[in-house]
Amino acid sequence: MNRFENMDTFIRVVETGSISAAADALGIAKSAVSRRLKELEAHLDAELFHRTTRRMNLTETGRAFYHQSVRILADVLEAELAASQAHGTLKGSLKVAVPSSFGVMHLGPAINDFLQQHPQIEFDLDFNDRQVDLMLEGFDLAIRIANLPDSSLIARRIAPIQHVFCASPGYLEKHGAPQSPEDLLDHRCLVYNLLQDYAHWTLIDRNNQERKIKIHPRIKASAGEFLRDAAVHSQGIVYLPTFIVYREIETGALVPVLRDMRAKRIDAYAIYPHTRHLSLRVRAFVDFLVQRFAGIPYWDTCLENQPQNHDVHSASQDR
Repeated sequence: MNRFENMDTFIRVVETGSISAAADALGIAKSAVSRRLKELEAHLDAELFHRTTRRMNLTETGRAFYHQSVRILADVLEAELAASQAHGTLKGSLKVAVPSSFGVMHLGPAINDFLQQHPQIEFDLDFNDRQVDLMLEGFDLAIRIANLPDSSLIARRIAPIQHVFCASPGYLEKHGAPQSPEDLLDHRCLVYNLLQDYAHWTLIDRNNQERKIKIHPRIKASAGEFLRDAAVHSQGIVYLPTFIVYREIETGALVPVLRDMRAKRIDAYAIYPHTRHLSLRVRAFVDFLVQRFAGIPYWDTCLENQPQNHDVHSASQDR
């Protein structure tokens, strides 16, 4: 039994949707495809497909084996290229899960530049804020913005993530600027509703003490860009990462408030399972991101020339 040949045939069946289509793609007889699948299932002692008269659906075992097979064969190709070419040209696919806002705004340009250096790499990107199962869903790595208590993952820090309170000049002219976290209860707040407790903001004060502040959400949304734009249109005070609001702060469309308060520190990480062989292309991409975002991120420079507090009106004004 040729193990790699059978794995490649299995992948073709999955991706083309049938034994007939896989046979056409491979230029072999349907009987040869069927034989290879039977050999593979016998070798694994597992059923890879639910077979019906109309279609073949992957079993859970088959789905996991498909993702693993794709990665294995890509790694074999990469190893052959590295051995046969002195310059070690990177080739193959990278399946990466990325957070929506950070991915579009900051990883998108980085990936474009990476592809300029490595034009034979192919990307399969999932822009989503959900937690993914890297192994089960076949991801090479994920970018996450969080504290990472999961010891089953290997994480490499890419960049620090800082949050800021801000509102439009028009909102602050009308409603006043909060002078303390407790003043937020009297303000319209725009909140990210994927948080477990979006009725409270947990902050660290100037004495390094954690404080949980109750708020009244005026708008709840799962998109940081939407909340940013709502704040620009004077709908309330928003508490977002600087990487989402830095341009608006630079132009004055949003003004930071409560500058002596901060969030618990979180970072952006590249993560992958500890059982996952770190291929050359994954390592090269992670190294590229670490180098690109080294030091103070460009999106945090928006705060350097901002006053510590905004004093348009006091927070005690009628609202």
